[in-house]
Amino acid sequence: MTLRYPGGKKYVSPSKQANQSTNMFANRGMSLEEDLNATNQFYIETGRAVIHKKPTPVQVVHVDYPRRSAAKITEAYFKQPSTTDYNGIYRGKYIDFEAKETKNKTSFPFGNIHSHQVEHMQSVLQHGGIAFLIIRFSLSNETYLYDAAAFITWYFEQSKRKSIPKSIIENDGHVIRSGLTPRLDYLSAVDQLL
Repeated sequence: MTLRYPGGKKYVSPSKQANQSTNMFANRGMSLEEDLNATNQFYIETGRAVIHKKPTPVQVVHVDYPRRSAAKITEAYFKQPSTTDYNGIYRGKYIDFEAKETKNKTSFPFGNIHSHQVEHMQSVLQHGGIAFLIIRFSLSNETYLYDAAAFITWYFEQSKRKSIPKSIIENDGHVIRSGLTPRLDYLSAVDQLL
């Protein structure tokens, strides 16, 4: 199946990107998205919060029907750029966040976030919601919750830079510890934002 962004650029799934570049940590642990999905399921089951991954709207262009029970989508396009990865409600507040992994050891590149996502997080904050990023430095297996307000300040005011130094995220962000249940208890870090 071929997926394309609205501008026609071909979509390469994160799993294919990961398979294309292997390193000595390639099979270590779960992906950030898998960890968050398992955590969110735990939060729902225990009644702590209702948070889901947002589906990306896709326009199907071509479907092959080799037989009725085996329809296969062979070409599709993203209808529009997506906003952020996850949203829901926690303690009566709207929550919205983007989850990103980086192999960079010393900083988080701005290129990992699109401007429409930054604008979306800014709107969430303006309307009283909780917005943040969950950033995983995959080579060191460290995960942080970084407040969207701090990120937006860096994004717009540090226009000469192309990234946020990891040391800033370590100082101003909140470490998210890995565990069994939940895998990533990021709501404990959200409690510090409230």
